[in-house]
Amino acid sequence: MTNFEELFKVYNCKLNDEVVKQEVEKILSAHFAENDTPAVYKQCLNQIDLTSLNGSDTHAGIESMTRKVNEFKQHFPHLPNVAAMCVYPALVPVVKETLTENVGIAAVAGGFPASQTFLEIKVAETAMTVLEGATEIDVVISIGKFLEGRYEEVYDELSEIKASCRDAHLKVILETGELKTAENIMKASLVAMSAGADFIKTSTGKTSVSATPEATYVMCQAIKQWNEKNGQKVGYKPAGGISTTEDAVKHYTLVKEILGTEWLNNKLFRFGASRLANNLLSSIEGKEVKYF
Repeated sequence: MTNFEELFKVYNCKLNDEVVKQEVEKILSAHFAENDTPAVYKQCLNQIDLTSLNGSDTHAGIESMTRKVNEFKQHFPHLPNVAAMCVYPALVPVVKETLTENVGIAAVAGGFPASQTFLEIKVAETAMTVLEGATEIDVVISIGKFLEGRYEEVYDELSEIKASCRDAHLKVILETGELKTAENIMKASLVAMSAGADFIKTSTGKTSVSATPEATYVMCQAIKQWNEKNGQKVGYKPAGGISTTEDAVKHYTLVKEILGTEWLNNKLFRFGASRLANNLLSSIEGKEVKYF
């Protein structure tokens, strides 16, 4: 890939932020209520990457979280389990040693969350994390380089990281709150997908603005256009700030209306969340549940 300006002309990148906001409101006004059901809550639960990304995370704490995933069916035999667990690289071995369920092991890598380190370190950390047992890798684009229009460098970095993932899936985090505009989010989505992203993801959850319905709208439009032009289904993951059942249903509704029912599974649609799991369980059970 050498000419991103030409690529951007092929796709609808000239997006107006106010128009995007209006389109989101239109979709949610028309379709939110029909998706605000226990069946959808259960589906959303099955699409969660149960996440713990704290500097204070301990081996014991991650072991405990993993055991809760292992024992989930004993407590909720009528419900599907989460899709994956997401932790820091050094804690991947803890999850791998403890996990007994058929749940993915996701890890952040590549200098998460700021991505402000050397490419060699990003590549090495990704490769080491996969070697330790991660089946999914979440990395952040070099936001500063992107904002300076250095798209080729962002693409090259992601391509090298993708190669170091081997068989693990690569989720590319755009940090949409830092990109500010719908046009930037669309362009960053295209750069990431061009570099081989298996998923594109909104946010790290470490910035003041994380996943918004508007970001979901734009990224899903990018995925839709990419699939139409290339015949390739790329997954979508809103993450950061999604904690309530209402939040989850809003993003679910937008994905359903823009990408269609083919994306409504945990192979192509995930939520990055920690508090969301308990809130969905509470909505499903009709009482407060604090399991995770």
